[in-house]
Amino acid sequence: MEEGIILSTCNRVEIAVACDDRLDETAVDQFLADTRKVDLNWVSPYLYRYRDHAAIRHLFRVAASLDSMIVGEPQILGQLKNAYAVAKENGVINSFMDTLLMRAFNVAKRVRSETEIGSSAVSVSYAAVELAREIFGSLQGKKVMLAGAGKMSIAAARHLKQSGVTQIYVTNRTPERAEAMAKVFDGKIVEYTRFVSSLHEADILIASSGAPHYILTRDDMRRVIEARRNRPMFLIDIAVPRNIEPEVNKIDNVFLYDIDDLQRVVDRNLQGRVTEAEGAELIISEEVERMVSRLRTREVVPTIVGLQERLESLRTAEIERMRGKLGLLTREQEEALDALTKGIINKIAHGPISELRKQASMPEGHHFIKAVRKVFRLGDN
Repeated sequence: MEEGIILSTCNRVEIAVACDDRLDETAVDQFLADTRKVDLNWVSPYLYRYRDHAAIRHLFRVAASLDSMIVGEPQILGQLKNAYAVAKENGVINSFMDTLLMRAFNVAKRVRSETEIGSSAVSVSYAAVELAREIFGSLQGKKVMLAGAGKMSIAAARHLKQSGVTQIYVTNRTPERAEAMAKVFDGKIVEYTRFVSSLHEADILIASSGAPHYILTRDDMRRVIEARRNRPMFLIDIAVPRNIEPEVNKIDNVFLYDIDDLQRVVDRNLQGRVTEAEGAELIISEEVERMVSRLRTREVVPTIVGLQERLESLRTAEIERMRGKLGLLTREQEEALDALTKGIINKIAHGPISELRKQASMPEGHHFIKAVRKVFRLGDN
């Protein structure tokens, strides 16, 4: 085994190695079993392998997030780059894997720039941000009220803050939970009993309270929107049962979305990503062929150099063998003999070298390269 890299995420472990054909196929399986201290027979059924072109295709698809549970998610590329940095730091990758991984990063960038595969929200929490942008245009300077402490509401608030929200208000029936959430977002605590009267200060409300009844009614919202002088307000109700009375959505300049609305956005975007993935697959196929051609061309160079050196050694050996029969030669005769024999060697080498370069880009070109090495006895066959 010459080079290797390990990519480990929450739902995948990938081991990519560059090696010659003598490596036992089960070596990586055994490595996993030994390092994780599990029985090889237990882990083997859960493993899969790719070789040669298929391995390159798989690596490119992983980097471009076409092999992810959520197609188009951006995290995997960052995780692969981190794995590359660790492998590089520990000296376990060099020229071949370095070239291959740098190409994988560029392929992922090309997929992102030439398709819309990662442009739409595919999580409920980020769908909320996408809808907020549609309503307000920019989220810079907007304020958010968090009512409740559900995981999705916290995730949505985190996305909103990253998108430019400047102030987050936190309210909860349990003061301790409100304090904990306020610390997470550097937010301002609003007493639960003052929630409705303070709501006009927020542009966005994310409700995920465990209350068994509506915490915001239509009449409440009328008063809130009046206090806001009819400036738009975005309400996200991701509680079950609902926190906000559905009739609220009939009030002008109030935009209410519940968990079902957000899920429909996600489903629509996921379908869009599937469509975009078709175009991304074409890019992957093109890039794999380009990479394979580049690697084959690189592989054929040692054969060409070896052939030239082999023929040159035969030429010089034959001249030395015949030198006794030729007698003393003048400088002009030496130059003529050298030019003559080099010309013959070049003519002999021209055909094989031209064909080697041509075959380097052919699917079965490695058979021709192997034959040339065998005929001219160029090292290992």
